[in-house]
Amino acid sequence: MSSRASDADETTSLLPPTAPDDLDEPLQMSQIGLLCYARLVDPIAFFSIFPFVNKMIHEEAGIPEADVGFYAGLIESLFSMTQMLVMIAYGRAADRIGRKPVLVFSLCGVSIASALFGLSKSIWQMILFRCLAGAFAGSVVTIRAMITEISTGNTQAKAFSLFTFTGTIGIFLGPLIGGSLSEPTVNYPSIFGHIHLFEKYPYLLPTLFTGGFSASAAILCAFFVHETDQKSFNSTSPPMSTWQLLQSPGVAAVLPLIGYTSVITYGYTAVIPLFWFTSVDLGGLSFTPLQISLFLGLSGLAQAIWLIPFPMLQQRYGTAGVLRGCTYIWPIVMALNPLANLLLKQGPAWLTAFYILLPTSQFIGGSVSLLFTAIQLALNDIAPAPNTLGTLNAIFLTLNSALRAVVPGIFSSLFALGVRTQLLGGQAIWALMVALTMGLWIGIRWHLPDQVK
Repeated sequence: MSSRASDADETTSLLPPTAPDDLDEPLQMSQIGLLCYARLVDPIAFFSIFPFVNKMIHEEAGIPEADVGFYAGLIESLFSMTQMLVMIAYGRAADRIGRKPVLVFSLCGVSIASALFGLSKSIWQMILFRCLAGAFAGSVVTIRAMITEISTGNTQAKAFSLFTFTGTIGIFLGPLIGGSLSEPTVNYPSIFGHIHLFEKYPYLLPTLFTGGFSASAAILCAFFVHETDQKSFNSTSPPMSTWQLLQSPGVAAVLPLIGYTSVITYGYTAVIPLFWFTSVDLGGLSFTPLQISLFLGLSGLAQAIWLIPFPMLQQRYGTAGVLRGCTYIWPIVMALNPLANLLLKQGPAWLTAFYILLPTSQFIGGSVSLLFTAIQLALNDIAPAPNTLGTLNAIFLTLNSALRAVVPGIFSSLFALGVRTQLLGGQAIWALMVALTMGLWIGIRWHLPDQVK
């Protein structure tokens, strides 16, 4: 692979042309803060229904308990599919009419759709309102574009560290909001017991809170977020079609690598709670729900901590170096999971070793947040022109939504098949994950284009 230094002045960089002094400009922290606040909306809206949606489907829609899992998966798959269908349209709109109008419009839509979800009394209503929320997915595209456009080559690593950190916080807050505010007349009778509305709609309060949060983000963005200057660059070259963008140098190489990474990520996210829940004899860890929640929390905390040194690591080793470093770690993390099961099978004498190994592996695995942030910078590097940023992010997020709709179900089924057949002692899924992560190492090492610095 050719030297990265020679690529520093390539016109294929996403960032707009700047004078040398501009590279030393500090981050616009007020704007970054507002955009990160808006960034919280998407993970909170997505994850806040997880603690109660299964019970809501069973009790409110009258679905038999044995069928709840199917409908819960259907609701989330359709949400992701809806996002996939609209993402590119939002990206192109943001490139042509501006980022801010698309951002505010999307936040308003998510606010209404999220609030209405708590009024659902049937499956078709739940699907309708969840798909409606997915249809207002424009904020995911525009925030990424706007953060890039108010950053410089020297500050974008820090900016996207904050962006990813905020997303991690949203993933933590979403389930907390949904779980703590559902069924308020039962859980907080002294405060809500006399309110008939919450007795009739026991899951309305968390969805109203989520809708209100999104509305607050829309108001703040409408009044205080500045439109980025991407439109001034639009006049320098005609807009590229989606097909032209896909054929641009570097794009055809980076997008498949990103898709491959998403397959591993969504597969792992689906499998790990199942692995923790499954009994030790069948190849799992026999964790209780409390233990699962604690280790999920540890994983989220680890991801946040790893983001602290990202700007320094990116400055020293470059985006490509960070990507390669993460791919060295992933196969090790995957291989430690069957080792954890093996330690438990050895009996109580090995419990100490187990409780050292598993938290350590979860902390090391948190370095995946570095990869997510580096991927965004890789997209910046391969963008052929500033006025393609919205569309390029939309293509990336469309791919992500499509994979999020199908990958978890496939990997959950593969895990169940391995447990049922006891192939490799129930550890066949981890053999597959190790192989996939090693494949990613090969892809990053040999197929990352030179534009990624």
